Amino acid sequence: MKQIIECVPNFSEGRDLGIIKQITNQIELIEGVKLLDVDPGLATNRTVVTFVGSPEEVIEAAFNAVKKASEIIDMRKHKGEHPRMGATDVCPLIPVSNISMEETVVFARRLAERIGNELGISVYCYEEAAYKPERKNLANCRSGEYEGLSEKLTDPNWKPDFGPAVLNETAGAMAVGARDFLVAFNVNLNTTSTRRANSIAFDVREKGRVMREGNPITGKIVKDGKGNQVFVPGTLKAVKAIGWFIEEYGIAQISMNLTNIRVTPVHLAFDEVCLKAEARGIRVTGSELVGLIPLKAMLDAGKYFLAKQQRSLGVDEKELIKIAIKSMGLDALKPFHPEEKIIEYVLAKDQKKLVDLTSKGFVNLTASEAPAPGGGSVSAYIGSLGASLATMVANLSSHKRGWDDRWEVFSKWAEAGQKLKDELLFLVDEDTKAFNRIMDAFDLPKKTEEEKNIRREAIQEASKYAIEIPMRVMKSAYNALDLIEEMVKIGNPNSVSDAGVGVLCVRAAVMGAYLNIKINATGVEDRDFAMIMLSEGFAIQQETILREERILSLVNEIINKL
Repeated sequence: MKQIIECVPNFSEGRDLGIIKQITNQIELIEGVKLLDVDPGLATNRTVVTFVGSPEEVIEAAFNAVKKASEIIDMRKHKGEHPRMGATDVCPLIPVSNISMEETVVFARRLAERIGNELGISVYCYEEAAYKPERKNLANCRSGEYEGLSEKLTDPNWKPDFGPAVLNETAGAMAVGARDFLVAFNVNLNTTSTRRANSIAFDVREKGRVMREGNPITGKIVKDGKGNQVFVPGTLKAVKAIGWFIEEYGIAQISMNLTNIRVTPVHLAFDEVCLKAEARGIRVTGSELVGLIPLKAMLDAGKYFLAKQQRSLGVDEKELIKIAIKSMGLDALKPFHPEEKIIEYVLAKDQKKLVDLTSKGFVNLTASEAPAPGGGSVSAYIGSLGASLATMVANLSSHKRGWDDRWEVFSKWAEAGQKLKDELLFLVDEDTKAFNRIMDAFDLPKKTEEEKNIRREAIQEASKYAIEIPMRVMKSAYNALDLIEEMVKIGNPNSVSDAGVGVLCVRAAVMGAYLNIKINATGVEDRDFAMIMLSEGFAIQQETILREERILSLVNEIINKL
């Protein structure tokens, strides 16, 4: 699945919209990158830009934006209320989807090295990308700000991680890092009291509240040996929170920044505020997300609330999101539109996919003069139906009267089925993309010898990919047999025929995908690669046929006993 990262560079210009537009234009020039937000500040004289995309595309867009900022922003003339040290002050990368923090750090350091080497800007790596512990904290990296850079760069302890150890007078210096996704999340209360809201905020935020002697409200503040206030920690790690009154809504809220949703996800933050509010005689009436949120965070929330109900977690993505929205009251103050609030959905908004067609639309397109979707896409779609039927049996079995103590077993099987279904649905479109890659390669120019070599190599790479995709279809469809067979054995016997139809779908998917491997292998010059794929595909096909016969025999045996 596609890797997605977010980039949130801060540029030291918040007043001249023309300069800001020149910078953001560089981001929008990169295909596959989506500019999500541009937030200029007059007093800070600073603009926060947010964009997302695949890692390679994002770091290319980030580099181009940093380059443009270094050319048109002169730090010698910059004034603003916010701490800053360069034309591009900070540039964090944030993992969003299908990418680890460790992988994100690699991309952040690559970007930092390129900026230092090619643009001659001093770069410090911070947060998770830091090379030194003291540089993990952005405030340390930025200490002294632009005005103190000349002296700071002469200190061996503050030699930049990349770039020169001398001041670039116009561009200054910058920090490039990798950090966790920050979610701005507000919880609504049935009170107008800011003081009571703050009390709840202090209960939950990591920093907690000031320790007092005796009375927790009026008692003398406790201080340590250095004269610093002592705090009683709150219950949620990686959470900043404050209570406030929102005149627009006429209610008080707990306003939270969840700085690491792997540590404290939105659903746990919501439930903890509910708990603390109830202890103070206050009720939570809903919540709101400010900005965007990764898809996984919403899916995790949906699963969390389903598990509390002892319901199967193996339901569709759309249903999980619906459960999350209703459980946390995300639509209490205004409508919550997933396509506008979930990063992956915002990215995919303008993309046309086969799987988004109606079933009738898909069939009609397949029956048209268009060469795609073809047999490969249809095979993947049939496979997804096989996995879906078995998943349905798992979900029905988890709700069967008298089987309440077995819901988790069926839930785990249903979750596995959903993953296989989603993978096969992804491959429906990917197979068509693979076909289009071959067509695009054949359309490349072939006048010169160099062009002919480039074209030939592109055709071969595309042809190999057109074999790899149906191989993935074969493997994913075959893996669905484990789920199908288990549901035949332990699932609701009244649904055993559905599992039987599922195994027939899997057989069709496997054999159909293998036909695609065979026909595409004829155009591959790398015969070792072709023979390995053909051999592996044949083995999967033969094993599928054997398992199909065994499972169908068991299906008919169960039906005959009903």
